[in-house]
Amino acid sequence: MQVYNILLWLGLAAAWVVYNRWLDPWRRHRGGGRKFPPGPPRLPILGNILQLGRNPHKSMAELAKQYGPLMSLKLGTQFVGVVSSPEMAREILQKQGLVFSMPFSAEAVCVLGHEHMSMGLLSTSSAQWRKLRRISKEHLFSPPALQASQHLRRERLRKLAEHVSNCGGPMNVGEATFTTMSNLMFGTLFSIEVAGFDDSDSCGRRELREHVNSLMRVAGAPNIADFFPLLASFDPQGLRRKLTYHLGSLMGLIQTLIDERLQARTALDYHNKNDSLETLLDLVQGHEYDLSIEEIKHMFVDLIIAGSDTSAATTEWAMVELLLHPDKLAKLKAELKNVLGDQNCILEESDISKLPYLQATVKEVLRYHPAAPLLAPHVAEDETKINGYLIPKHAKIFINIWAISRDPNIWKNPDRFEPERFLDNGIDFGGRHFELIPFGSGRKVCPGMPLASRMLHCMIATLCHNFDWKLEQGTESKQFQREDVFGLVLQKKTPLWAIPINKV
Repeated sequence: MQVYNILLWLGLAAAWVVYNRWLDPWRRHRGGGRKFPPGPPRLPILGNILQLGRNPHKSMAELAKQYGPLMSLKLGTQFVGVVSSPEMAREILQKQGLVFSMPFSAEAVCVLGHEHMSMGLLSTSSAQWRKLRRISKEHLFSPPALQASQHLRRERLRKLAEHVSNCGGPMNVGEATFTTMSNLMFGTLFSIEVAGFDDSDSCGRRELREHVNSLMRVAGAPNIADFFPLLASFDPQGLRRKLTYHLGSLMGLIQTLIDERLQARTALDYHNKNDSLETLLDLVQGHEYDLSIEEIKHMFVDLIIAGSDTSAATTEWAMVELLLHPDKLAKLKAELKNVLGDQNCILEESDISKLPYLQATVKEVLRYHPAAPLLAPHVAEDETKINGYLIPKHAKIFINIWAISRDPNIWKNPDRFEPERFLDNGIDFGGRHFELIPFGSGRKVCPGMPLASRMLHCMIATLCHNFDWKLEQGTESKQFQREDVFGLVLQKKTPLWAIPINKV
């Protein structure tokens, strides 16, 4: 281990010398009246890495208070711009969307060809991205497609309600939401369940969650190879190796499901299914798109990870805040009762529009606990200027939506959970209002947002309308319940344990 550390530091020193001698954009552009965005002083070799700590979204928000809504950092050899205002976010995502059309692909995720087939890792100017985007918009997440698969999601929500009703004691809400969201996703994609609530299926559920959580955790972990690209081939932290294992395992599961469906489709008595896999296999056999099975696998990996983990985490945060604010929960329950009646039932997706306080609650959760506190970073494909400051070619840009969502200049009482702020103000999370962009904006807005929105509203409504709730004794502290862990998804540090009470 000592030899390894010595070699690592020698490599860092060599990378720093090479970069500062030949590659450093600060050095190349110094002088001539050209200025970079302001930023904190930096250390040799490491730059500003140590200032970010374990919660970079919060550290960057504090730094932005001193250096402004567009600041520059140096992380190892990399120039990084950090955006912390709606105006600057609009500039990156909309006004100069073509310049920043390339997402930053972390070194560790460039495995198994995923960087060449994942819509989230492709440039929006590429033909491959345009093809996948069109398929997603027209065939997977269009209103008719979502309507056709609604019955699959209703059945999964019914099973959630049944599980909660039979719980008989404190329940791990996060575990239940992940199981349900996973089944909602796999139901929409494959017409199957992959996890059950009972202990007999705990192995399959744990395995799936291990792969999904590990992918999010490892992909979001600070990687020294991203800060010092000369070290990438050594994989010094083993992150690429771990991602290869978990991504490969998930892709293996998806390949098995595809093979089973292809075999089933050869039977004379086969009946088509109203799910995403059926739709995409029809496209593979058609002539409109040059779509391959390999592309389907990578597309489904992205959808499963985003749909299961982020939506489950957001639902868990929603229940945290509603249980910490009984008055807000009472308002929501009253609205649901007014629309759905006294009897236990599952919300129809078409009824979401009739529930303004439910919609406001979802918006406030997405503001207060954004699932992705730092939107996927973008890369400047050309040198450009923003707000009078030079952004060099190949610069990485982070958009700190956590900082935007807690800015007192934008939000009144930003540190309070107040769904009422979204009643009758017209702000939505569709990407038009840059003070609330949890799903991104512009051409890079999350294609699965229509499905995620439906699942979030219906999951929260199912839990709140059919049951009363109370926190497990001794866990009523707001500070304790709101502790989070940074990653690609902002997870709750400790699971939410709450006691469901069947309505009389």
